[in-house]
This record gives sequence, C-alpha cells and structure tokens, in this order.
Amino acid sequence: MYKITKSEQLSKNEYDFWIEAPRIAKKAKPGQFVMLRINEMGERIPLTIADTDDSGGKIRLVFQVIGKTTAELGKLTIGDTILDLTGPLGMPTEIKNYGTVMIVGGGVGIAAVFPIIKGLKKAGNRVITILGAKTAELVILQEECRQYSDELIVTTDDGTKGMKGLVTDAMEQVIANETINSSWAIGPSMMMKFCTMTAAKYELPLYVSLNPIMIDGTGMCGGCRVTIDGSIKFACVDGPEFKGTEVNWDEFISRMKQYKTEEETCLVDYQKVQVINRG
Repeated sequence: MYKITKSEQLSKNEYDFWIEAPRIAKKAKPGQFVMLRINEMGERIPLTIADTDDSGGKIRLVFQVIGKTTAELGKLTIGDTILDLTGPLGMPTEIKNYGTVMIVGGGVGIAAVFPIIKGLKKAGNRVITILGAKTAELVILQEECRQYSDELIVTTDDGTKGMKGLVTDAMEQVIANETINSSWAIGPSMMMKFCTMTAAKYELPLYVSLNPIMIDGTGMCGGCRVTIDGSIKFACVDGPEFKGTEVNWDEFISRMKQYKTEEETCLVDYQKVQVINRG
C-alpha cells in the first residue's frame, strides 16, 4: 500500500499528490511514468511522475479528473492509501547539455514537462519554457517551472494570464529571437500536433510524450500501440517520448477518441452513485 502524504487541489479538476514510494523515487528519471491501481476493483491507469524526493522516498503525481478512476483518485486525501504503483516505466528523456532548449507544456501536461525542465537546467542548458492553458486557473506549477527556467512565457486562450493566444504563437516568437538546439512539447494531442508542425517549419527537432490507453505498461497488451515513422511501436516501452515529426497524428488522435463515450458514461454513472450515497 502506498500512502498519500500531501494532497492539493490545483484547480476544479486537477490534483497534486505526493505519495510514499521509496523504490520508485530512487530510480525514476524525467519522462517516466507509473501504472496506478487504487483498489482491487480498480482499473490500471498511467500517470507521469511529476517530481521525486528520493531522500524522503516520495513521488509526485499530478492528474486531471476525466473519467471514473481519476474521479475516485481525486476523492482521496492525506493518509489514504493506493493499492498498486508500478514503475518507473517507459524510456526516460535524454538529458544532456544541448545548448538552448525550448520546453512547451499545455494544461495538465505542464506537470509532465516539469521534471524535463528541471533535468535539462541541471545539465547546464539555457531553458526557455512556454506554459499554456485555456484560462489562468489552469496554469499549474508556474513557480516551480520558473525556478528552473531562464525565461518563462505563459499563454492563455482567453488572455486571463500572460500572453493571449496559443503556445504555438509563443513558439514562433521564441524561434524568431533565439537559436534553439532542441525542444519538447507535452499536452493535449492536438496541441502537440501543432507544436510539431511549428517546429518542423524551422527544421527544429521536437519531442512529444504520447499518452494512449495503457493496460499493463509493459508492452504485453498492445493497447498503447502507435505508428511511428511508419512502424508500430508501443508507447509504454518504446516511448512514451517520440520525435514529433515521426508520429502519425491523425491515427493517434482518432484512437484517443475510441472509448470517449464509454468513459463519459462510466463517469456519469459513478457520479450518480456518489449522489445517492450522500443522500
């Protein structure tokens, strides 16, 4: 059992947990994730490791409530326990001194880029960070990212924080004024697709982290298969990080919608049960 030692609600549907998991904390690297199961009746879901405290034996998970399992997870608080945490899984980000790097995080994807920002800064890079969200309240971990960034740009769709516009608008500005040696973008699928297209215009290498449905996280089920440079890869063991220009984005985005109706129905049913139990 893995105990929650810190719990914070970042926005209406986003939560920030620190969880005791000493063996995972000791081994985890930027870009890796865990498979989580709340209880014996629960499904397994992947969550990126947002940070670690290896001296205290803890890992940080930031998640958004989008289905039944994450809704259940959001109900937990300090002192509650999680049945299973498996990890660290996936191939870590290649952390080295590239020179000047640009890191783009969108929505809850900001939590996934944070350890990459931190790792690249510690490796001696000049780090330019772009954080984007629909509204101000959804811009998470801003001060943590600022701590490890030489320059931080915030964009919001509605202009309630920072620059009004999309992260790709900020990318264009950065590329016009800086020589960027490498870049990363993590966030919603459509955002990553357009970040890839923007970087490709300038022949700038850009890496993305794919988040398809995963069941075991070890390459056995095949549920997380993605087409990369014309070949089938498994995001859990071959990724989750891939070069953006090699991703078949239309296929990936289509497959991400495959169980949308079932996910919504399951969440509504769960919420109805919660109302009945409270009544």
